[in-house]
Amino acid sequence: MKIAFLGSRGIPARYSGFETFYEQLTVRLAERGHDVTVFNRYPFVPLRDPTYKGVKIIPLPTISHKSLDTIVHTFLSVLRLPFIRPNLVYFCGVGNAIFCLPCRWLGIPTIINVDGEDWARKKWGGFASRWLLWSEGWASRFADIVVADARVIQKRYRELYNRETIFVPYGANIPAQTPASDILARLGLEPDGYILFVSRLVPENRAELLIEAFQGIQTDKKLVIVGDAPYSEDYKQSLREAADERVVFAGYVFADDYAAISRQAALFCLPSGIDGTRPVLLDQMGFGNCIVVRDSPANLEVAGDAAATFDGDHEVESLRATIANLLNHPEERVRLGAAAKERVARLYDWEVITSQYEEMFRGIGSES
Repeated sequence: MKIAFLGSRGIPARYSGFETFYEQLTVRLAERGHDVTVFNRYPFVPLRDPTYKGVKIIPLPTISHKSLDTIVHTFLSVLRLPFIRPNLVYFCGVGNAIFCLPCRWLGIPTIINVDGEDWARKKWGGFASRWLLWSEGWASRFADIVVADARVIQKRYRELYNRETIFVPYGANIPAQTPASDILARLGLEPDGYILFVSRLVPENRAELLIEAFQGIQTDKKLVIVGDAPYSEDYKQSLREAADERVVFAGYVFADDYAAISRQAALFCLPSGIDGTRPVLLDQMGFGNCIVVRDSPANLEVAGDAAATFDGDHEVESLRATIANLLNHPEERVRLGAAAKERVARLYDWEVITSQYEEMFRGIGSES
């Protein structure tokens, strides 16, 4: 089949979970013989090569503005669709839902992955939040298939919009062994000597909560903050001001460096409570890390009993106590890490998920 992927920054993944998802799925589809095109957002993804691991790349510009770069780039991508005539279009991000309508006019079936409660993210202002809420309704009305990555999102669309969705989770692709990397030496870290946070540095991911909780823990371990984000300089500066000398800001970390720093952490913490499956959580579970998550429905759905949780109603005190207890009980960290790795291997294998998407694509393609 000829499939176009729109709405993310593009591949190779250098930003967030959507980009990682695109890379993992599109490369596998191309390996299975499909004609796959990804629209890259330039200059965020500077790759100019016409292909990446068998996937066709179309780089298009955008406006470098927090509220406009996605919508402008997706608009330009849709304008190119008549020239490549795909069998179907896959959108990531509910904010792109309005573009399912022109695809319908062109006679191209659409699938949209609505992710989580995007409208609830603190980085968005009033109009942007309203746009994302409106977009949920547009996705329900205009898309041929709505994909939910979590059961709680399925429930939301069923109850609010009377729209049935298809549940397909993200996957975790984990190297069999720790790749060669000197990132620990570069950052002054020791194996098992740090707590790890990996996410974009935007308010909804709650790095400030983890830093505040960590400040009250007596430990010689460090806290490593992996991630960055455009358009959030004030927030990032507030994190640096709140941190003590034990906190290491590593910036963006990818590929072998990401695998190496993940595999050798004492534990990984995901303090965010936005509903929806977080790909980074699956990755960290697959690395065999001891996981600490907020007790939100989506986090509990993914992690099950293979993670330690903290109480979102008493977040600082509960997170601090949970981390301190795990640092004092290394045997519990080992047990939880093994349980997390087994759960990912059983439920979140990328090859199985790619086969689910193939079946979905063939079904919608046969109807078009």
